[in-house]
Amino acid sequence: MTIDSVRGAPDTPQLVEPELVQLLTPEGERVEHPDYPLDLSAEEVRDLYRDLVIVRRIDLEAVALTRQGELGLWASLLGQEAAQIGSGRALSEHDMVFPTYREHGVAWCRDVEPLKLLGLFRGVNHGGWDPAEHGFHLYTIVIGSQTLHAAGYAMGIQRDGVLGTPSAGATIAYFGDGATSQGDVNESFVFASVFNAPVVFFCQNNQWAISEPLEKQSRIPLYKRAQGFGFPGLRVDGNDVFACLAVTRKALENARTGQGPTLIEAFTYRMGAHTTTDDPTRYRLKAEEEAWKLKDPIERVKAYLVRNDLADAGFFEKVEDEAKQLAKELREGCRAMPDPKPLSMFEDVYAERHPLMTEEQEQFAAYLASFEEESK
Repeated sequence: MTIDSVRGAPDTPQLVEPELVQLLTPEGERVEHPDYPLDLSAEEVRDLYRDLVIVRRIDLEAVALTRQGELGLWASLLGQEAAQIGSGRALSEHDMVFPTYREHGVAWCRDVEPLKLLGLFRGVNHGGWDPAEHGFHLYTIVIGSQTLHAAGYAMGIQRDGVLGTPSAGATIAYFGDGATSQGDVNESFVFASVFNAPVVFFCQNNQWAISEPLEKQSRIPLYKRAQGFGFPGLRVDGNDVFACLAVTRKALENARTGQGPTLIEAFTYRMGAHTTTDDPTRYRLKAEEEAWKLKDPIERVKAYLVRNDLADAGFFEKVEDEAKQLAKELREGCRAMPDPKPLSMFEDVYAERHPLMTEEQEQFAAYLASFEEESK
């Protein structure tokens, strides 16, 4: 394999990037891959397009709400919609998702109401959905820790003895390229490999760990790290929703049937800021962003639909109108969210009453009551 120089470090050799698993080109042309066949009806393709458009609109509205002071923070998924929708639509009802704080598209696929996502970033709840109900755990702010949770949960599935049965599920852990440098991620690889756990590690390589480029995270392509731990890894075009669907579907099926873990590196690009507190113009070039715009995940599906006469102008207008209406409801719902009662912070911490928690709750209740007594 040939070598090339690292961006910003011309004397440092690095392996040239390998080819991606790709089923849909940036121009909207369908291509086949011998290992990942995918047969989609026209309706299924239109549904994927709808998912992509709506999720992007939700994301843009959340960014706008943050700029208007309605949210404290937001981690945008702009540019990563295909990776999330493709992998999210590959999930079965029995699978369990362990997200970071950016998987708004996967949450959409798991029927988590978009408004509930905003509650965490507005500071009115600690995660407003039931993980068991949706098969989707709460957002994880600590970088990489959810991979350990996913590996542990997968080992629990394994010990339940359901692998290979119709009710078998697997876990999938989402994380970014920067998280691969964390100890938690590497420890989860060890456990998953040694115990052959039914887990899929889905790395959204968006090229930038906040302000650090990929070259400062790894000297080799990230998917190759799996080989060192003893399980398969592959790289998929993260802007190709077809490929992400096919690759994740196969990896999950392998996990459910006892074939162990897989590392999927979805090669994509974060078009926006890391979060709304970040300014990407300080560390990356505009030309880089412009180059990735040509690989837009939504436009390539639209091109495919148009090229094959699978959708007309009326369909695209209907999807846009639906996205606008959802954004309107999201904006109004966000602003109408009530502030939580102070004592609600003690709810849902433990499954049952805990003596220490009860004591702390009583102390805090007395503290709050003291203000009421002083005001009398």
